Amino acid sequence: MKKFSLLILLVSCITAGQITAKNTNSKITIGTIVYKWADIDQSFKELKDAKFTSCQLNYNSKMDAAFVEKLKAASKKYNIRITTVVGVPSAPSLGIKSRWNFTEGPSTIGLVPSAGREEKLATYRNMIDFCKLAGVPAMHSHFGFIPEDCSSEQYKEFIQVMKELAGYALKQGVDIYFETGQETPTTLIRAIKDIGTGNCFINCDTGNLLLYGKANPTDAIRQFGPLVKDLHAKDGTYPSREDPYHLGKEKKIPEGDVDFPTIIKLLKKQGYEGSITIECELNGKNMEYLSNTRKYLQKLIDKK
Repeated sequence: MKKFSLLILLVSCITAGQITAKNTNSKITIGTIVYKWADIDQSFKELKDAKFTSCQLNYNSKMDAAFVEKLKAASKKYNIRITTVVGVPSAPSLGIKSRWNFTEGPSTIGLVPSAGREEKLATYRNMIDFCKLAGVPAMHSHFGFIPEDCSSEQYKEFIQVMKELAGYALKQGVDIYFETGQETPTTLIRAIKDIGTGNCFINCDTGNLLLYGKANPTDAIRQFGPLVKDLHAKDGTYPSREDPYHLGKEKKIPEGDVDFPTIIKLLKKQGYEGSITIECELNGKNMEYLSNTRKYLQKLIDKK
């Protein structure tokens, strides 16, 4: 009888250990970016049906107070956590649109270039106001090709602009996430430190780090550590020797050079509790691809 009791106790301990180990990773959610907002209930139903548990919301200036109520209702109804509101503003009054390459990108993307900055800042403040109204904890964006030379006037000016924007967000109780890609990890960490408001973090895009040729994403995850609050699961390759004027090639997960098994293992080791948000600009609205990729990533999260 004693042996039987000990056996039951042993089995119970092992089972409890398994449950604990599984629950350790249960706070990592998997989501995608929601672009279709006109019928937000249907969009969130599609996420739920595909077993997603979080999302990022692509910002649109037409999202008003009435939409916020629909958004909150859909989030509660389908148990979908909205982690960030994402957008990269342009300056249409000046004909400035973000260009995703190495020749025009530095002068058009984000707040590093001075041209169109005030118009972009107005949109960023609207995004922050929306986050507060909707109860979304953060907004994120590409803020530009941050200069590596921290003694340059362009760098100092950018830091001051970001201090003011981050200070505005801080008063609203909203965090700001920098999406990776256009600068080295060290440059981004330095900028966040120099801004110094305490509410700036990182949306680490694994694919972008390769596409822009800035870092091996596995090394970047190690370097960023707890600064990473959200992660874009995207795959790709470095820029080619033949065409160093354009970004590297995006690939479907796991067909590129991003080492997702190691990255997720590192995130778990670091105690990451954020979201892994699938972003694929090749076919990001293809639910079959998103669903299959979710399954692939979930297996990595569940792996002991």
